[in-house]
Amino acid sequence: MRTPLRPLSRRGLLSGTLGSAALLTMGGSLAGCGTKGAQQTEAGCVSEDLSGTEKKLAFSNWPQYMDVDEKDESKRPSLDEFITKTGIQVTYTEDINDNNEFFGKVQNQLAACQSTDRDLIVLTDWMAARMIRLGWIQKLDPAKIPNVQANLLPSLINRPFDTENRISIPWQSGLAGLAYNGNVTKELRTVDELLTRPDLKGKVTALSEMRDTMGLLLGSNGHDPANFTPAQFDDALNKLKKAVDSGQIRKFTGNDYAPDLAKGDIAACIGWSGDIIQLSGEDEKVRFVAPDSGVMLYSDNMMVPNKATHRANAEQLINYYYEPAVAAKLAAYVNYICPVKGAQAEMEKIDPELAANPLIFPDEALLSKSKVFMALDEKQEKEYEGKFQQVIGA
Repeated sequence: MRTPLRPLSRRGLLSGTLGSAALLTMGGSLAGCGTKGAQQTEAGCVSEDLSGTEKKLAFSNWPQYMDVDEKDESKRPSLDEFITKTGIQVTYTEDINDNNEFFGKVQNQLAACQSTDRDLIVLTDWMAARMIRLGWIQKLDPAKIPNVQANLLPSLINRPFDTENRISIPWQSGLAGLAYNGNVTKELRTVDELLTRPDLKGKVTALSEMRDTMGLLLGSNGHDPANFTPAQFDDALNKLKKAVDSGQIRKFTGNDYAPDLAKGDIAACIGWSGDIIQLSGEDEKVRFVAPDSGVMLYSDNMMVPNKATHRANAEQLINYYYEPAVAAKLAAYVNYICPVKGAQAEMEKIDPELAANPLIFPDEALLSKSKVFMALDEKQEKEYEGKFQQVIGA
């Protein structure tokens, strides 16, 4: 049975719950934050694993990112099953509300090679890349996570910040693309339409998340968001600036664009597929668009921070959630892109409508259009974010 719509909760805050096939029209960052001296190495910051004698695990995640029993919200069926199956007692905490905010909570400990009192954390690609770059995350043992090796979606293999999937494993994924309200405007198919169509002037918003907005613009110019040059970035940025200067774009937002889109106060936007499914539950004319030039694919990733003392227990949990039947149970509740091959067949037993949804189980046509934003070093992050913030007026 389809889960009732829940309040907007994530990304930017984040956002990613995904919607019905009818929604799909085929057609920020932490810049230079003074981390000098914070770098760690595997040899210089050694973590002891006590999993052999301590059957416990501290797991930090985002709100509403775990299946909950509809009759008793204190129960989390898939997680409870893991605890019963393994005997590992999991302390599950929903204390990640924003990537930057969480970084602030743990940076002093991780910079000093000290424990955060967490064994498993879930962070978005760009923040995962930053922590990996700083040497703050433990490597995983591939032999302990065979389900990941067997079942991870091909589109999520060989990501630039973790090419061997040894450090960060996708928990769930989502898309950044275009959206429009069909009650107040005609169909929208391309980024160029969004930025230039006269009937949309002043009725458009874009995201303040640099990687999502600029990734879509890079793609619209024929450049690869996963591998671009400074000149190509500037080319896309100039395109954005023209749309700002002309008044085409009203403002830049986090996921607070969603109510305005629902009301028709804005006609179209760059947005997250998760927000759009929630809006479409009230009005099917609000639609998500995957332009032919591409969509941005992001993931929230499970990682074991330095000095966590239960890595092997965390690996057991990671491996468990890559069992297709377990992944389907989780996806049936959260409705994000499921990163696990084989889960779609299992979803048929739970909810055939969700199993047929290309925004939860993307087909090759959609996956072939998706890109993960290029991994940036600290200098690039500072430079690109600075330029972007100047244009958006932040």
